[in-house]
Amino acid sequence: MSASTVSRVANGKKYVNSDKRQRILRLIQETGYVPNKAARSMVLKKTSSVGLVIPDTFNIFQRELFSIIERSLEAFGYYTMFFFSKFEDTSENNCLNKLKAENLDGIVVLHEMKNAAFYEYLYKACIPAVTATFRYPGIPAVHVNEEQASTDAVSHLLSLGHRDLVMISGDGFTFGRQRAEGFFQALTAADIDFDVKRVVFVRNYTAEFGVYGMRELLLRRGVGQNFTALFAATDELAIGAIRVLKDAGMRVPEDISVVGFDDVDISDYIIPRLTTVRQPIKEIGEQTALALHRRISEGSVVPEDQVLPHRLIIRESTQAIRFMAKQDAE
Repeated sequence: MSASTVSRVANGKKYVNSDKRQRILRLIQETGYVPNKAARSMVLKKTSSVGLVIPDTFNIFQRELFSIIERSLEAFGYYTMFFFSKFEDTSENNCLNKLKAENLDGIVVLHEMKNAAFYEYLYKACIPAVTATFRYPGIPAVHVNEEQASTDAVSHLLSLGHRDLVMISGDGFTFGRQRAEGFFQALTAADIDFDVKRVVFVRNYTAEFGVYGMRELLLRRGVGQNFTALFAATDELAIGAIRVLKDAGMRVPEDISVVGFDDVDISDYIIPRLTTVRQPIKEIGEQTALALHRRISEGSVVPEDQVLPHRLIIRESTQAIRFMAKQDAE
């Protein structure tokens, strides 16, 4: 029995008759044989290793997403390696140097890198790559239409009669700026004056920074900038904001309506249940892995921009405005 025949069976290949395949599988089980990854890589000129570039600290949405991407890549037979980075030059350079030290078949970039040298390396080294949740010129991307999704969320609040709206967003990463742009576009379409003071930009997108953002908005409210509704750039920011509102004795949605973005699992379990924009996280993860697999296996060099549909999920954290004149009369 030749080594090549054993190798074909061990690696799940076809072209081996049923009887011989069963004998080989029994021998593999009895001996505990494991295919040699290094030897296989030398023969195939591929390592079957894929890098996942992820943030050094990640939110709930990113955690769910990279888990789906990892499982999907493993289903295609790839080994996954994680490369962590912060949104700062030193960290990004360290991440790039670590990538260069590995012989990777492809890379999924889940963490947006601001250093152009990172993407230049991917081009020059001809490494197949796909970005998830954001776009970079010349690289296939899987994402939603951030601006339109945000506009839809704000339009929901406007349809409930709210005119004094504020937002908590982040000052880093493209998606934060795009969601803020969608916020302003919806206000402009409703003939509401553009005012940058309507948005508080925080350093991160977690619940902790939602607390900071809402505290700042309440300070502004104390000097005359009233508001009846909040749009948060992520669900975690919204959850942190709701905590502050409750601590301040304010009710959601009776006093302030709140909308988030992402629809992470916890959004359906907090009180009140959060109205939010649902990103199709499972589809984003699976399509990202599939796009990279096709680039690796088919050698495709044509960038494809996959824009997946979002959906507004209306729950208990929003309601029609209670007009102040009516409240005063009561």
